[in-house]
Amino acid sequence: MNFRTLDLNLLRVFDTVMAEGSITRAAERLAMTQPAVSNALKRLRDSVGEDLLTRAARGVAPTAFGEALWPQVRSALGQLRAALEPGDFDPALDARVFRLTMADAMAAFLLPALMARFATLGARCQIEVRPLLDRDPRELLAHADIDVALGHFPEVLAALAAQGRVAPLRHRRLGEGRYVCVMRAGHPLAGAPLTLAAFCAAEHVLVSFSGRPHGFVDQALAAQQLSRRVALTVNQFFTAAQVVARSDLLTVLPERFLPLTGLEDRLVVRELPVEPGTVYADAIWHVRHDRSAAHQWLLAQFAEVSAAAAAAA
Repeated sequence: MNFRTLDLNLLRVFDTVMAEGSITRAAERLAMTQPAVSNALKRLRDSVGEDLLTRAARGVAPTAFGEALWPQVRSALGQLRAALEPGDFDPALDARVFRLTMADAMAAFLLPALMARFATLGARCQIEVRPLLDRDPRELLAHADIDVALGHFPEVLAALAAQGRVAPLRHRRLGEGRYVCVMRAGHPLAGAPLTLAAFCAAEHVLVSFSGRPHGFVDQALAAQQLSRRVALTVNQFFTAAQVVARSDLLTVLPERFLPLTGLEDRLVVRELPVEPGTVYADAIWHVRHDRSAAHQWLLAQFAEVSAAAAAAA
C-alpha cells in the first residue's frame, strides 16, 4: 500500500461503518448514499490489500484485520478532529454527537436534567451512552471510543496523579455522594440499626460493572479482616434494587439513586456499618479534547447540572 496516495476520507467512512455496524446507518450519519459508502469501502479494501469487513446477519462485521486497524484509525481521526476543530461552538447550530460511558445510576441521575437543559438552550447535540463495563475507562478514552467517562474512578485518578503533567487524561470533579445499605421493607434486619456482624452474615447483591465479585465495600471489609457472602453479582444498580425489593438479599446503592428506582416505598435504607470512603463523581476525558470548544461546552453543562442537583438535595 502506498500511504501517500491513500484517500483519508475512506478512513472516515470505515470508522463510521465500524461504529454503526451497518452500511445503511453509516450512510445516514455521513449524509451519503449506500452505494457511495459501499464503493468507499471497496476502494479502501483495494488500497490496503485486505478485507476489512464481511457481511453479517445484521449489517456488517469486521475481519480480524479490520478489528485490529479500527482503534488506530479512530484514535488518529480523533486527534485530527481536535486539532482542526473550530474554536467556536454554537450548540444551537452544531449537531455534534457526544459519546459517553457511565453507570445506570449516574445516567438516571444526570441525563434527564442534561436533556432538559439541552432543550432550554435549543442545543442540537446528540448524546450516545455506552455501558460502563469497568471502573477503568482509560482504554476507551485512548482509542476515542468515547468522549467522556462519568462516575467514580478512584484508581484511575490515582494513576493520573502519579503521572503528573504527562498524564494523557484530564478530569473534573462533579460532586460527591454517599452509599447506603438497602433491603426490602419487612426484611428480618429492617427493624433495628444494622450492625457490622449482621451485615457480614447476610447475603448480598453486588453491583460490579466488570463482573468481578469484589467491590469497594469488600475492600473496606478486608481491611478489618472481614468478608461477606455475595450471592448475586449484577452490572446495574437498578437490577440490584429490583432484586432486593423481592428477596432477603441486601445491596449497597448510591443514596441519591433511590428516589429514581420507583421502589422507595418498598425499600428500607440503613447506614453502612463499614466506611467505604468518600465516593466522588468525576468526568474524565482525553487530552486530545483540550482545544475543543464543543467538548468544553459539554463539560460546562455537566458542571451546571451537577451543581443544580447538589443545591436541590
